[in-house]
Amino acid sequence: MRDALPAPSLSPIPRPARADATSAQPNGLARTGRILRFLMRYRGTGVFTGLDLRSSAQIAGEVDVGDQRPEQFVKDLEALGPTFIKLGQALSTRTDLVPAPYVAALTRMQSQVTPVEFDAIRTQVECALERPIEEVFAWFDPAPLGSASLAQVHRARLLDGRPVAVKVQRPGVAEEVRQDLAVLDSIATGVDHTTGLGQRVRFSDWVHEFRKALVGELDYTLEAANLERFSEHLAAYPDLLIPRPVWPLTRTRVLVMDLVNGDPLDANVLARVRPDALERLCESLMRGYLDQMFVHGEIHADPHPGNLLLTDDGRLAVIDLGMVVHVPPRQRTRLLKLMFSAVEGRGDDAADEVIALGTRLETFDEERYLRESGQLIARYAAHAGLKDHSEGRLMLDLTRIGAMCGLRTPPELSLLGRTLLHLEGVCRLLAPQLNVQKVIESHMPKMITAQIKRSLSMPALAVEAVELQGLVQDAPRKLSSVLSLLAENRLQVRITGLQESRLMENLQKIANRIAAGVVVAALILASAMLLRGSGPGTTNRYEWLALVLFLVATALGLALVVSALLRDRKAKPREERGPRT
Repeated sequence: MRDALPAPSLSPIPRPARADATSAQPNGLARTGRILRFLMRYRGTGVFTGLDLRSSAQIAGEVDVGDQRPEQFVKDLEALGPTFIKLGQALSTRTDLVPAPYVAALTRMQSQVTPVEFDAIRTQVECALERPIEEVFAWFDPAPLGSASLAQVHRARLLDGRPVAVKVQRPGVAEEVRQDLAVLDSIATGVDHTTGLGQRVRFSDWVHEFRKALVGELDYTLEAANLERFSEHLAAYPDLLIPRPVWPLTRTRVLVMDLVNGDPLDANVLARVRPDALERLCESLMRGYLDQMFVHGEIHADPHPGNLLLTDDGRLAVIDLGMVVHVPPRQRTRLLKLMFSAVEGRGDDAADEVIALGTRLETFDEERYLRESGQLIARYAAHAGLKDHSEGRLMLDLTRIGAMCGLRTPPELSLLGRTLLHLEGVCRLLAPQLNVQKVIESHMPKMITAQIKRSLSMPALAVEAVELQGLVQDAPRKLSSVLSLLAENRLQVRITGLQESRLMENLQKIANRIAAGVVVAALILASAMLLRGSGPGTTNRYEWLALVLFLVATALGLALVVSALLRDRKAKPREERGPRT
């Protein structure tokens, strides 16, 4: 990207013949069959089936170099197309679901694909902007800067001479993603309803979250909004650069933003920058992202070196903000308390926060979780300052231990761990001597102060005042109503699940099953008696009637069995959320 931009000219923009930019989509049944074959091929590897409790001592970073199945798994995912490339990137955060060798292979997954022909890109841009490309751009580079699974980026120059980068969605990719998501949703729902593992892991919930993230990533107006917010939030860190979107030219499938002149983070670039300057950049990146996560409540899950550029003026630029997750204030506070407890080495407090964040399943082993998480955090505190010390790995290991003990942790915890891992990787690349833990510890007071200021801001205080006013106004009336009901002996308590309608429905179902069983038994008995009605050597005139009764009884019996197997629902396993009482 350091090459100078050519002079504005319309000649580099070739005029293609009009053609449909949408690629042919595969047949739905064939696509479903291909996906099912892929899932069946890896059903015995532990991927998608949860972790083995006996492997609780396994560290997520350990990889068996002789096992080639993880690498083949990644290749097969990439061959299935953009949806499954993004699925692999999402699975790389699920250390509670995916074995360690596969997590390691998924983190190396590449989304670089063969570029789309410029004719299709031009058609996509003109359809989105509803005008010829020459009326918008003075120059548009047919050769892409980069080509990923969902989009590719081209350099361009606006009519006023402003250099920009144009991110264009690959033609047909949105339709393909929606078809694949529908298939995954139907498979996940079936697994949840028919297997105990599905009830424990809730694959359909995970696919639903994945669908929201991926569909959001396909809407470039959301990414443009992310760019603008991050640029405002990180304005206090001048060493960080976020390109601004060009709103008049931004659409759902086309994003136009400032062009960042810089170079990827490689050895050649790093050799020409002073080590103290690189350490300053890493500190700014870490502090800025900590503010973004814990103060502003937004987690950018992909701050890896491929999405960062070292600009010509010595700043770090973030060029891809498509995958951003918003964290509610209460959950944000708990994540900050978890992070603070972990850094301080307080294992019991950290475990309590994870339990309060997660969902306790019926099989939750609290004693084991407290013991193993406490030991994990104790080891983490004892190894502080070592080269392989990792806060992100700690968050992911807490998630993994929770899954083993029957605790379903929220996806935000895994995303926090993944983001911290990416940030630590960037710091190790740019400034290997930087102590990331000390940066986090020194920034903790500022984050806590910022959260307190936000909670004491005028809008927050106004909301609390309105709620308090409503409580004061309603309390006398509600108290009077309760006392009146008690005095008149009319106070009633309704228990969910024992309501008359549901109770009568279940009683009627039982009665109908018993009646149907009695009728089937009576028909079989009647048919047997009709067959034995005549003596030996005589013709039985009722054989045909006995056969009809037997066939009717058989049909009714089979229908009764099929109905019981398909329509009877098992009670949902008990789950608890929130702090323990």
